[in-house]
Amino acid sequence: MAIPQNTPLRIGFVDDALDNFHANTYLAALRGPLADRGYVVAGATALAGEAAKQWCHAKQVEWFESVDALAAEVDVFAILAPSTPETHWRLCERVLPHGKPTFVDKTFAPDIATAEKIFALADQHGVAVQTTSALRTTNVQAEVAKLTEPLVNLSQWAGGASFAEYGIHPVELAVSCLGPEAQRVYVTGADRHPTIVIDFSGGRVATIDFNAGEWTPFDTVLTTAKGSKPVTVVDTTLFVDAARAILDFFDAALRGDGPLIDRAETFAVMRILEGVASPAARVKPLEI
Repeated sequence: MAIPQNTPLRIGFVDDALDNFHANTYLAALRGPLADRGYVVAGATALAGEAAKQWCHAKQVEWFESVDALAAEVDVFAILAPSTPETHWRLCERVLPHGKPTFVDKTFAPDIATAEKIFALADQHGVAVQTTSALRTTNVQAEVAKLTEPLVNLSQWAGGASFAEYGIHPVELAVSCLGPEAQRVYVTGADRHPTIVIDFSGGRVATIDFNAGEWTPFDTVLTTAKGSKPVTVVDTTLFVDAARAILDFFDAALRGDGPLIDRAETFAVMRILEGVASPAARVKPLEI
């Protein structure tokens, strides 16, 4: 895509309603600490028309009645709707045929079958698609990159209103540190305070102690053959860093370099989430 130098690159927000934490936070990051990256939110559209129009008016973002109208005015898309992954397929059906690089917020899809449909549609239209949670690019991954020995165990403590909505964060962190070769999951403990064990290839293990309904700092312990190191996720710049990573993807996609995250890792995240949701994972380790 040829874009004149010094011309701001235009992002189109697509959502179910727009008035949510991610839309507010990413817009603020793009207008604030990331303004020098040369991207602007040029417009938005959403399934919930009236409420979304009010958000656009309050945020001084141009409202478009349809994805088709928005597509004519933007270079890339960001599909948000972070709390309603069941809407992502419907939104992708409208966005991906326009052939523009598209970021899809967490959780990518409600199930593996839908994730496969989204990627197939992207491939059909030659669209670079990437999806991550905000915990994809944290100081934890930076510490893992410094290790001189392979990571063999990753222990995590995390929280959120429910694992169904917020479990993506520790799972994404685990896959980004240990890779896509997740083999089994096992779930034990109370429904709202489960402990999840994920077996990876080569005997590597990730554990997640999840506390639903309570604010819990994202803490980790990184273990290699040489020892262990506790690392707390630095959350003060978490969403600015996440927004920066989205712009890195857009930069790469507009150059023709494609997504920066291996699709295999996205499917590993989806396999783990589906496995955790299966009652069979509470009986014995479940092959995924």
